[in-house]
Amino acid sequence: MQAGLLVVLALLVGTTMAAPRIGVATMQPGEIFWERFGHNALVVVDPASGEATSYNYGFFDPTEPDFVSRFIRGEPRYRLAALPFEQDMAIYRDEGRGVDIQWLDLNPDVARELADSLAVNALPENAHYGYDYFLDNCSTRVRDAIDGALGGALRRQMEGRSQGSTYRTEAVRLASPEPAMWLGFDIGLGPSADRPLSRWAEAFVPMRLAAALRETRLPDGRPLVASEQQILPHRLAPEPQTIPARWPRWALAGLLVAAGLAWLGARAPRAVAGIAALTWAVAGLAGALMLFIWFGTAHRFGWANHGLLLFNPLCWLLLPGSVSLLRGRVPGTWFRWLLWLVAALPLFALFAYWLSALPQRHLHWIVLLWPVHLALAWTFGRHPRRAPPRRL
Repeated sequence: MQAGLLVVLALLVGTTMAAPRIGVATMQPGEIFWERFGHNALVVVDPASGEATSYNYGFFDPTEPDFVSRFIRGEPRYRLAALPFEQDMAIYRDEGRGVDIQWLDLNPDVARELADSLAVNALPENAHYGYDYFLDNCSTRVRDAIDGALGGALRRQMEGRSQGSTYRTEAVRLASPEPAMWLGFDIGLGPSADRPLSRWAEAFVPMRLAAALRETRLPDGRPLVASEQQILPHRLAPEPQTIPARWPRWALAGLLVAAGLAWLGARAPRAVAGIAALTWAVAGLAGALMLFIWFGTAHRFGWANHGLLLFNPLCWLLLPGSVSLLRGRVPGTWFRWLLWLVAALPLFALFAYWLSALPQRHLHWIVLLWPVHLALAWTFGRHPRRAPPRRL
């Protein structure tokens, strides 16, 4: 009898002292634009019940009164939610997005500490955080939670290594299936988005974090990832690969468009005036948005955007001149001076690209748009000319 009680007591103690199982779930990109960067979460399996809880940092409430204004200002608020793992996986199953779990080989004390800190962090009074797309998002929160439990060991291994990627290359790569999203990132990001990233900083992308975890070692030499398990198969298009250098093709396109405008301008200046009006309106709008991002928001990676030298708000001042040309009138001298100023500013963008130690990587936009600005200046800025009279 006494021996039986000892066995039962030993089993109870073992159950009490058993450590939770910790995993990192990585969800592949989806088809909707906000799903293009993938997602991840920490999974904690209770050793007693076997129930799995997903700690997901990607929740937000669009019904908050200030949600839209905070999003525009670059100050969105997200929160950590703890929910049953199966419930969290339901949406990814319905969308056809693949999910894999990397089970971490953590010491029992470390695993318990991480599980306890996640439970505390998920309490309503602690769950909210200021979301930053590159610096503080769902993936960096997962990375930081693991690093905190390991006493900084994860960061020490990831910080000194780099693959040469940047915030721009990663954002453009993953947004490439959505043209509007790709265009917004490529035009809207400034020079601070072009510094090379360490593997630590690159982990703002969930798939990059998963790749880095596979290479991480614990202090005793063991791999951090003990095993990997596919939870859901990926039924959508695979993650986009790195976009190759493209400026030669863009330069050719810019030269062809410029040559076409110059040729057409000598024969149908009013038609070119209409094209110019649309070009200047769009360029002025893009430049105004860049100025707003710089001076009116906390979107720091859009500040000091050299694209302002290409998409210039001064283009809006050319619109009255284009109206005059469409009416068969000759704009004033100011119009010609402003035309050549707008055409000259991209030269400064090119100087900044070649002379800067950390340039803004937008050469493709320079070689595309500069010839167009020059062609319009050549067509309408050389000397006063009157458009042919309109036919009734």
